[in-house]
This record gives sequence, structure tokens and C-alpha cells, in this order.
Amino acid sequence: MHYQVIVIGVGSMGAAACWHLARKGIKVLGLEQFEISHTLGSHHGQSRIIRKSYYEHPDYVPLLQRAYHNWNLLEKSTGSRVFEKTGLLYFGLPNSTVIQGVLKASKEHGIFVESLDTSTIKSRYPGFQIPEDYLGLWEPEAGFLRPEASIKALVKDAEKNGADIHTNTCVQDWVIKEGKVQVTTDSGVYTADKLVITSGAWTSKLVPIMGAGLQVTRQTMAWVKPQNSEPFLQGRFPSWLIDDPKQGAYYGFPVGVDGPPGMKLARHVPGTVADPDQVNRNITDRDYQEIQYALDQFFPEARATVGTIKTCLYTNSKDHDFIIDFLPDCDQRVVLACGFSGHGFKFAAVVGEIVSDLAFRGSSSLPIDFLRLGRS
Repeated sequence: MHYQVIVIGVGSMGAAACWHLARKGIKVLGLEQFEISHTLGSHHGQSRIIRKSYYEHPDYVPLLQRAYHNWNLLEKSTGSRVFEKTGLLYFGLPNSTVIQGVLKASKEHGIFVESLDTSTIKSRYPGFQIPEDYLGLWEPEAGFLRPEASIKALVKDAEKNGADIHTNTCVQDWVIKEGKVQVTTDSGVYTADKLVITSGAWTSKLVPIMGAGLQVTRQTMAWVKPQNSEPFLQGRFPSWLIDDPKQGAYYGFPVGVDGPPGMKLARHVPGTVADPDQVNRNITDRDYQEIQYALDQFFPEARATVGTIKTCLYTNSKDHDFIIDFLPDCDQRVVLACGFSGHGFKFAAVVGEIVSDLAFRGSSSLPIDFLRLGRS
């Protein structure tokens, strides 16, 4: 019942943490309150964008470069296909947050990005209807990850390397006692030298001092059915992200083979505040309206109908940057990774490496100071 490291929450970040720890030969226990994987948190929906020209902040780019390396390592280690290189088109007014951020990150880190005018975009991808005053930026090395497949591959390989993963196990409490971390669950008590908390939307319930710094919001994602799917098929159509001055950012993916039929799209703006244990999973008129707005503005010729809409969760930090650090007053025995604010999945493969190094070695060689708890 004693482990070198216990990981609470085996979603995207926790699965990756277990994988890295197990590959290092560390005796690790992963505790997950649901199945692997599940649809109640932040990591389901068949696709998540991965990109390097990070408009949020250039400091993320070195972490992304390492994430690409680690996702490739996972594919080679397991034979699983988790990354699809579709390229990514960014759209927005020339002075928009997305366009200016992409240009800054690509220039600072030497990432190839091609500027495209609307006529070029229309000839390459006739499915789009982009306003004439928008600028398009093309990042060919971007694409999307398959979240469910990624998590299952991480967990399977972690178990192959000796990790214990307990599903449907609810953590009731944790304390530091006699120089060890004691974790009480509904199926028993476990101890460890170190604890990693990667519990997503449930973080504030396990770490109450984080309550004021994290806000969980209900999000939706939709699959729509174009009247003619041919122009939107994967291989013919890219992943995309549009900065709309009225509604904020929308993003989406080509019609693929996974999940509900159709083209997936969603709005990347924090939704209504929610309790992760009491989320309204019913689809509202407002949910439909947000999707219909994007279809009317950017895909009118598709004459698409809304098919499936699903809910997921964001766990937003105050500044929408991640939080990765030791928990204060715990003698560096507890590592916390949370607040991924709706843009974290692409980083899971590197976040797992970072938290495993913090837990096992007490430090990380990767540049994470801007993600520390004490940042200004």
C-alpha cells in the first residue's frame, strides 16, 4: 500500500505523469474516480488542436516543442496513432490577439508560418467564407491530437512499465503524516513519498486553498453536417482557429472518421460557471445559437445542420496560464498541476514529464517559472 508517488486524477495530465514516472522505474499509483477515459471532464471529444505558434504567449513554445517530441515517443512506444498533421489556419483582423500573437511567437522561435490573403484561402479551401479584411496564417506542422486514444495509450504503457492504475476510486482526503503523504479513498488508504494532484475541475475540492484561483466553466462542442462533406474531409480541409471580434475565438476540425459524424467546431471562450459534480449536461438554445453564429459567419455555403452537441469543462486560472508548482507548506512533497484554462491538452505529454521530475528529482530543466504559483 506504499508507493514512491501517488497521482490523483488520471485524465490527460495524470495519465502522462503516470507514464513518465513508470518509464523511470518509479513505483507509482494512479487514482481515478471515473473510467479511463470518460466524458465528465475536459479531455473527451475525439480531437484537440496542437500548434507551436502559440498566440497566448511565446514562453509556451519551448514546452510545445518538447510536447511534440513526447507525443512522437508515445506513438513509437505503443504503436498508437494519436497525432494527425492536418495543418492549421488562423484567421482574424490583422491587429487581433490571435494574429499578432501567432506572428510574435513564430518570429521569436523561428516557426514557419505563411501569410495568406482571402482569395488564396478561398482557392485552397473553398469551404471557408472569410471576411475580406481578415488575414490568414498557415502553420503546416500543426494538427490535432486524439485525446481518448492518447490517454488510453499513456495508461496502457504506464501499466506495462509497472504502474498501478485504480479506476472508479474516489479520493476522500489526503494529509502529510510522519513524513509521508497519506491518501484516503473509498476503497482503502495508501501512502507515498510524494503526491501529484492532476484532478482537473475537481482540484479545488481536493486543494481548498486553490478555490479562489480557479473557476470551472461549462463548455460545449458540436458536430455539424455540411450538405456536401467532400470539401471538408480530412486530407482536403485543415484544422482552423478564427478570432471573431464579436464572439471571440472559434476553432474546428475537418470531417474525420472518429466520433459523431460531421465537422467538429466549438467556441473558445469561458462559458457559464459550474460545479463539476452538478454540471447541466442538457443542451440549451444558447448552445445552438453559438454554433449557428459560426456557421452563418464563416461556412454559409456549407449549408450545414447541427448534429451532436456535447459538454465538457474548462478549469480557468485567473490569468488563463497553467499552474504547475509545489504546493506551499508541504515540504515539496505535493506537486500541483491545474488551471489549464481550455488550452492544456496539447501539453499533456510534457506536463507529465515536468511533474514527474518535480516529484522524483525536486526540479525540472524545462522553463516553467512563468507557470509557478507565485508569479506576479
